[in-house]
Amino acid sequence: MAQESRKAHFNVFISATGHHAASSKHTSVNPNGGLDLAHFAKQAQIAERGLLDSLFVADGYAGLSRRFEPFTLFSALAALTKHVGFIATVGTTYNDPYHVARQFASLDHISKGRAAWNIVTGAQSAAHNFGREEHPDVEERYRVGEEFVDVVKQLWDSWEENALVYNKEKDLRLDSSKVYHINFQGQYYKVKGPLNIPRPPQGYPVLVQAGSSEGGKELAARTAEVIFTAQQTLGAAQEFYADVKARLAKFGRTQDQLLVMPGLCPIIGDTEAEARDLEEELFTLLDTKSSLQNLSRFFTVDLSEYRLDAPVPLDKLKPAEGFKIGITSRLDVIIEAAIKDKFTIKQFLSRSAGGHGHITYTGSVLQMADFIEKWFREGGADGFNILPPISPVGLESFVDKVIPELQNRGIFRTAYEGKTLRDNLGFARPDNQHNKLWAANGQTIDVQ
Repeated sequence: MAQESRKAHFNVFISATGHHAASSKHTSVNPNGGLDLAHFAKQAQIAERGLLDSLFVADGYAGLSRRFEPFTLFSALAALTKHVGFIATVGTTYNDPYHVARQFASLDHISKGRAAWNIVTGAQSAAHNFGREEHPDVEERYRVGEEFVDVVKQLWDSWEENALVYNKEKDLRLDSSKVYHINFQGQYYKVKGPLNIPRPPQGYPVLVQAGSSEGGKELAARTAEVIFTAQQTLGAAQEFYADVKARLAKFGRTQDQLLVMPGLCPIIGDTEAEARDLEEELFTLLDTKSSLQNLSRFFTVDLSEYRLDAPVPLDKLKPAEGFKIGITSRLDVIIEAAIKDKFTIKQFLSRSAGGHGHITYTGSVLQMADFIEKWFREGGADGFNILPPISPVGLESFVDKVIPELQNRGIFRTAYEGKTLRDNLGFARPDNQHNKLWAANGQTIDVQ
């Protein structure tokens, strides 16, 4: 895509209260928003007003999240919106391909082509909820994940586009010669098929991957169309961007077939002073003792024993193998920023609290637009995964103030490009990869 016609893309990570660690204490926030459909509906409608591409929810199978699971939530929001897409997180380690293929096909039909799958391998904490004593190691999880996605794609492709006929005179609703067994046999899965719901309107829901590990980058280059990532500096973002884009060619893909979207927690004011005031207000709501104890697990010392204006004791960091963390790369990017910008303990704490390890940028509307444009134009991002610090106020500020400025600069749309999420992201609808082969082999089935 020509540089002058290229547009930035924005997803919003919707949440119960916001992405700042102290968001639930802010006076504008409903602390019970995680179980309030109207709360999420408002975020969806704000995002659509701002012409944002999609909504995203994280999900897991352990812990006390106090929020809806994504298929139920997005099915409800699909009925209340027309354009914005829905990115649901679903893990591969503790699910079966057939169920996931069916759920996403259903969501894509319900939303008329606005579904997307954030592919994750799952967290260690979930193992005991599924009768497993141990969580698979990272290499095996990615091997399983790749095969899982292959099965799901083949299930989506088990129906030709025109298999549904709806001939009332002949009482014919399905041309069974256009629906196929997939007869998948791999190292981890054996699936006969076909899926029991027609191919999704988008062909495949958009495939998203989050993570910056070596295995994550390979999975993204092979499979994903959007990658959510976390970098704290433009240099680190440019390095990641170039790395993951360079991997596409070996999988027969071009660079415009993958969008790189770092996380961004925007703390916005009409002036920089207003933004700094909001940042300080949120910091005063933070339980600093608990937060410092949490961060101290990565160090050989207790950070709460240091003054807040003292420099981060980087020489006291534990080696990576000395602790267990779900996303080690997320810690790496914060540490990198702490080294580069010589963070104090307070700055380190504030950055960690702002957006789960994604970059937190505090500034005026113009400064925020400058930041986004610089990363977008200088090879650091194709857009951003927006993590509002407080919800829905933070999202409203971004949509009502920053989006118009980006439109004035010509780097964001002024209308949705099409009807599906693929249309709006600039992706072609994938061809059915397998039905011609199955038909040639006579692998049709009799479905009534």
